[in-house]
Amino acid sequence: MRQLKLKNMNTKTTPILVTGATGYIASWVIKQLLEKGHTVHATVRDLNKKKSFAHLEKIANQSSGSLQLFQANLLESGSFDQAMQGCEVVLHMASPFVVTNYKDAVKDIIEPAVLGTENVLNSVNSTESVKRVVVTSSIASTYGDAIDIRQTANNEFDESHWNTSSSETHQPYPYSKVMAERKAWDMQKAQTRWDLVCINPALVLGPSLTPSTQSGSVEVLQQFANGMTLAGVPPMWNGIVDVRDVADAHLQAAFNPKAENRYIISGGTLSLLEMGKILRQHFGNKFPFPRNQLPKAAFKLLGPFIGFSKSFVELNMGYPIYFNADKSKKDLGIHYRNIETSLVEHFQQLLDDGVVKKYIP
Repeated sequence: MRQLKLKNMNTKTTPILVTGATGYIASWVIKQLLEKGHTVHATVRDLNKKKSFAHLEKIANQSSGSLQLFQANLLESGSFDQAMQGCEVVLHMASPFVVTNYKDAVKDIIEPAVLGTENVLNSVNSTESVKRVVVTSSIASTYGDAIDIRQTANNEFDESHWNTSSSETHQPYPYSKVMAERKAWDMQKAQTRWDLVCINPALVLGPSLTPSTQSGSVEVLQQFANGMTLAGVPPMWNGIVDVRDVADAHLQAAFNPKAENRYIISGGTLSLLEMGKILRQHFGNKFPFPRNQLPKAAFKLLGPFIGFSKSFVELNMGYPIYFNADKSKKDLGIHYRNIETSLVEHFQQLLDDGVVKKYIP
């Protein structure tokens, strides 16, 4: 890979574009950039919804960097052209987040993810100043179902693995992630001016910079708090990483000459039951955290009634999954935070913000 040369980065006047600025991870990335004195161009879906980006403006006012906001839509061709002008680095972090409650997987999840990536990179292709693009992908691009771990040589997923088992009808959200990343690599290989680095984070936990954050981890913790998992949780495992480590990885991917290709970003693995035990140790019995792990056989019977298809149960329950993050430690210098602490901090914030409430049986 060609070594990145950012001519004006020493003066920190060359703007850096961050798409999807109000997102959970993107907000932390922008905070770090602003505090380091960078000029940030940030895109939001609607400039009239000032509440959604008020936290970013507050951070900008308290930092040495500067923030300029632009309105852009992932599904509109050319929508990112203006925001990208003069930028040498583009961090594409905007992505539709729809795991449940969708009507049409292709139209609601897959097409927006792939077309959004294509539109942003078309703008990159027409913006001569851009030298490097960092795309926020997902751990879901490296595997589709937990049973895929059996096909790995060392019982862990690494950057050489790709999700080949998801489809439009089976696990459409992971499928959207891998298809969007593949689109990014196809477009990068079709030219020679800009480099691409993909960041593939595990389940992201840790404090948010705004109470309105949407993420898969919030859904899991809400279920822990509302009694849905009191009877027990399925035998499932997640790679977990602190949001601040993911932000660090993005900045390293943007500016570190060693950064290349793709990076699994994961601080370790916890089962759903282990997560429940950690939360009970810290918060006591004020919440109906899960105490038991129900057998896979139970979900084979009950699954269809609670939203788990038989194929999902068969392919994803009962298989501990692990991830090799050594490449991120070596190339990007990431020192991972304790994921148990991240879990506790995240739940405490949801409590403080009123996103979860004290359980009353």
